[in-house]
Amino acid sequence: MISIFKRCPETGRIVGLNRPKGLGIILFFFVGMASLIWFLVRVIPKPSRINYPCMKATMPVAFSFVIYILSVTGSLLFFRKAITVFRKRQFFIGTVVVCLAIFLGISALVHSRSEIKAVSGPTEKFTDPLGPNVPIGEPKGILPGRVVWIWNPNATYENCTNSSHSDAYWLESNCDQNVVDSMFSEGILSLTGKGTEAEAWDTLFHYFNVNHGKGDIGYVDGETIFIKINAVTAWSGAAPDGEMPSNLGIEFDTSPQTILSLLRQLINDAGVPEENIFVGDPLCDIWNTLYDKFYAEFPNVKYVSKRNIPGRTLLHAGSSAIHYSDHGTVMTEITSHSFYNEMANADYMINIPSLKGHRWAGITLCAKNHFGSNTTDHSWELHKGLMKPDNDPLRDEYNLYRVQVDLMACQYLGGNTMLYIVDGLWSTSYEHQKPQKFRTAPFNNDWCSSVFFSLDPVAIESVCLDIMQKEFTIEDITTNPPRYTYVQWYGIDDYLHQAASSEWWPDDIIYDPDQTGLPIPSLGVHEHWNNVDDMEYSRNLGTGDGIELVKIFHETTVNDINTYTIDLKAGIYPNPSVGYATLSFELPEAIYISVEILSLEGRLLKQAFVGECSAGFNQVALEMDDMTRGTYLCLIKLGEGGRSGIYTQKLIRE
Repeated sequence: MISIFKRCPETGRIVGLNRPKGLGIILFFFVGMASLIWFLVRVIPKPSRINYPCMKATMPVAFSFVIYILSVTGSLLFFRKAITVFRKRQFFIGTVVVCLAIFLGISALVHSRSEIKAVSGPTEKFTDPLGPNVPIGEPKGILPGRVVWIWNPNATYENCTNSSHSDAYWLESNCDQNVVDSMFSEGILSLTGKGTEAEAWDTLFHYFNVNHGKGDIGYVDGETIFIKINAVTAWSGAAPDGEMPSNLGIEFDTSPQTILSLLRQLINDAGVPEENIFVGDPLCDIWNTLYDKFYAEFPNVKYVSKRNIPGRTLLHAGSSAIHYSDHGTVMTEITSHSFYNEMANADYMINIPSLKGHRWAGITLCAKNHFGSNTTDHSWELHKGLMKPDNDPLRDEYNLYRVQVDLMACQYLGGNTMLYIVDGLWSTSYEHQKPQKFRTAPFNNDWCSSVFFSLDPVAIESVCLDIMQKEFTIEDITTNPPRYTYVQWYGIDDYLHQAASSEWWPDDIIYDPDQTGLPIPSLGVHEHWNNVDDMEYSRNLGTGDGIELVKIFHETTVNDINTYTIDLKAGIYPNPSVGYATLSFELPEAIYISVEILSLEGRLLKQAFVGECSAGFNQVALEMDDMTRGTYLCLIKLGEGGRSGIYTQKLIRE
């Protein structure tokens, strides 16, 4: 097959044209000329169309064609001119002309091999029209509005590269199962206020059943639970009888360690029989490497697939359906979706997506995770109900129809969910790329290493959105992987406003995905935190009945084998400072060290020191004369290679 399009290896987007070969020359000229004509016809009459997604896709192809043709034509003309000049014995001029011809020829070759990446994110940070700490909606939960955030950097291996399957995030060497198990125990206990895992799960079942008209009862033998994971990298099939494709398996989904921790809790602590638990993503499969891990410990759990695969439980399409509340006015190609019986008939659902930004939704969490819950082989038709439809302008306004609200309210999906868990052990700014280290506090250039728990679907998504917006503020496509700012789109939380309160619904929309004839009630509480430093909500501050964020943070465990240590008791003085301060510390041995000053969003502002420091007492000058008043982070990185250490100090400039 002739490949004339050049695609970005991270995103799969068309970013230009490949250099033509053989029969590709014909396609090259046809596609290049057509792209150029289409671009000119659309943009010249209305220049604002240059921001349309279809124009952003066409522009690299058209410009690649123009530059290639000009370069080749110019090179040929200069070569012809050089021949004429040499015949006249004007050797100096001829040499210059030949050099120009060679330069243009190389330009054509280099350009044909280069990649053009479109800037996808906004140029300004998101702001909510409500402002911080203005809760809307009705908080849900045993402890209303509570979201538990467990951060433990010991869960993930700092030097994991995710460069291949031999060093992927899901390996035991890169993620400590025992630490993740401990994080789950802490999360469940804090969410319920109970003293043991068994008590906590019993309380969760009682809470769910009371609120779903079943009475004040716990789990009943024979009831089934469907665990909805995110497995988008296996969208086209997991090839269970073979190895993962080389480009997949390092782009992350729900981590196997979080799934296994949840299974251990349900089976060992809550007493749910293995055979009553279903695990999977109906749209996708489960990679063999993960399936083997789960099966080794819990062989009777039903690991689902829509394909007839040995060892997997086959899903069966049913008649239960969701009916989208726009009635085809926004999502013009679809009005409903049906579900598999194993999901629709489950007595309980647990939703456990991964923490990612998203090129169409802005962010993908529990609500967006249900794009994989229907019986079709894709969910493209639903994109028009998101922030960025495939080939239309960005829907960056409030009070527009949002498909996530229907998914959150549907009786078979959000309406049947007993627990929301967001896997943030690893995270990234774009759904189809490798995990990225977080620069902001408390992560400080390490993996996200977090797990979030809540009974309020709106509150948990609000908190996770705040964290992602704190981290991804400036687009940078020079990093590997690139840092995109989809989470900064204006109106990104419109679906959370609408899920919380009908006052934010569009005038022509009544959300009723189950066709009950009644509008849905508030699904939870939404608000944004007070600031990126304190990260507190109205219940934390005692100013309102909104979100309560419980932060359980762990420091990195010091390991003399692979971690350098530093004594920062002296720290920074003076702090606050009017423009000059000194960082003082003691080292147990001579170590290579770098000291950086960062913004609270994690942006590098200046390098204060790089080099080797001797054992014992050391000092580094922190110059801040050119910095504005505010709070910053002083990041101290120790060591190189396998041994390392990262420490932070708060720095205040008056």
